[in-house]
Amino acid sequence: MPAQVLIIDEVHESMAQGLEAMQFSVVDGSTWSKEEIIHQIPIFEGLVVRSKLKIDASFLAKAHSLRFIARAGAGLDLIDLEAASQRNIEVFSANEGNKEAVAEHVIGQLLSLAHRLHKSDREVRQGIWDREGNRGWEISGKTIGIIGYGHMGQSVAFRLSSFGSTILAYDKYQPVSQYSAEMQDIFNQADIVSLHIPLTDETRGMVNEQWLSQFKKPIVLINSSRGAISPLPALLIGLEKGQIQGLILDVLPNEKINTWSEEEKALFNKISSFPATLFSPHVAGWTNESYRKINEVLLAKIKAFYTA
Repeated sequence: MPAQVLIIDEVHESMAQGLEAMQFSVVDGSTWSKEEIIHQIPIFEGLVVRSKLKIDASFLAKAHSLRFIARAGAGLDLIDLEAASQRNIEVFSANEGNKEAVAEHVIGQLLSLAHRLHKSDREVRQGIWDREGNRGWEISGKTIGIIGYGHMGQSVAFRLSSFGSTILAYDKYQPVSQYSAEMQDIFNQADIVSLHIPLTDETRGMVNEQWLSQFKKPIVLINSSRGAISPLPALLIGLEKGQIQGLILDVLPNEKINTWSEEEKALFNKISSFPATLFSPHVAGWTNESYRKINEVLLAKIKAFYTA
């Protein structure tokens, strides 16, 4: 009997097709409840996930046959990597698959904020023709700090390099071959800061009052990584103090908006009342092309794992 792979989230149809071409038996569990998944997981050799379920140690303890987990996306914060390693379960992510999408989205939002495109579009639709109130500023000549220089950070830097900006790239855990800088250089010089780091115990809540106070100039802050890295209370204080002069968020600490408490709603409303803020619903890496490319990356990694 062929080895079975369970897909528990909606993914591009090419995933099932690719797995079947490798002689796996594929089961679509995208409509299964958490209880059904936990009950059935012991028989599966592979698991394809996005963000439906937290893959923790207790879950993995029941996954007696599991050899690999394929995360159809970049972040692995919902997977207990240590517990997976202890059970010799390979974990694959697809950072390469949506790096172009993330870079284009980040730059698109930055251009929109800098040139007030979102504001002026709304106003013109309402019959308001305010040229002076929509005077923009140029990315050219600005210093851009990129924190985290993996696939996403490199892709953003590559595209921004044509804007005539100075790029400073910092990554604590891997050498930066181009645009290398220390974090202190970014604190001292940056006009714009873009975060491309995973959510870990170290980065959770990283953007706090003390961190923001180290910048020598007001910054435009962009977060397209994980919302918990930049808690909303610290962002509001940064906006109120003028430490943050522009804020671009594709992610929020709590992205289940319908579960927000009155306090969370009030906090977000205060932040969004600042004109130089721009939001999107965690879609930076979510394009028609990346939907397919993510699968191509994962399938290649799964194939290499079984043919090594």
